[in-house]
Amino acid sequence: MSEKLDILVFGAHADDAEIGMGGTIVKHTRAGRRVGICDLTFAEMSSNGTVELRQKEAEAASAVLGLSMRSNLGLPDRGLFRTDEHIRRMTAEIRRWSPKLVFAPYWEDRHPDHIACSALVEEAVFNAKLRRYMPEMPPTTVNRLYFYFINDPGRTDLMVDVTDFYTEKEQALRCYASQFTGPGQNADAVDTPLTAQYVERVKARDSLLGQKRGIGYAEGFASRLPHEIHLFD
Repeated sequence: MSEKLDILVFGAHADDAEIGMGGTIVKHTRAGRRVGICDLTFAEMSSNGTVELRQKEAEAASAVLGLSMRSNLGLPDRGLFRTDEHIRRMTAEIRRWSPKLVFAPYWEDRHPDHIACSALVEEAVFNAKLRRYMPEMPPTTVNRLYFYFINDPGRTDLMVDVTDFYTEKEQALRCYASQFTGPGQNADAVDTPLTAQYVERVKARDSLLGQKRGIGYAEGFASRLPHEIHLFD
């Protein structure tokens, strides 16, 4: 049986989790938490890079983040749908690692795969606790499901100060050179939204969010459920 994770992050493609919450991941791994990422696809439809290259980039980024595991379900890129097969594969991944917390892309984004991933994770988290669903694996109840932002920031229900770990986030993002460098630096590349100073835009976004609370850099998250507190301090 696999050793349990504290946090399991789902992304449609390698680099999704790093864009949305790379600093938060590093902050938790440095604190001794077991964090894993499950990429749903090999991003075989990407305009730049190859499957093999992107896998190597993901391995390099994983080392920077300090992950306990990284998996890939090999689902079809631009072919993510709310089918029973896809939900079952993702439910099995949750049960395999029995995480306390699960993170998924925010439910609104310019990339359809990010939206599909978000919906699939919600279904899988719900099904993972049902003892009569896939009874061959023991049920798992996830304490919380949070959503991180990739391309389009949405409502921010909570934020994490990642100022002290932002160098590592940038380093992890730079591992994906095939995605973030354009034709000027890579002769085989074509211009895409990711090659138009995308990392700098992510950095500006995280800086602007942090500014709201007077901190250097922050990553925001959304929740479907309200947060319970005992006393207002």
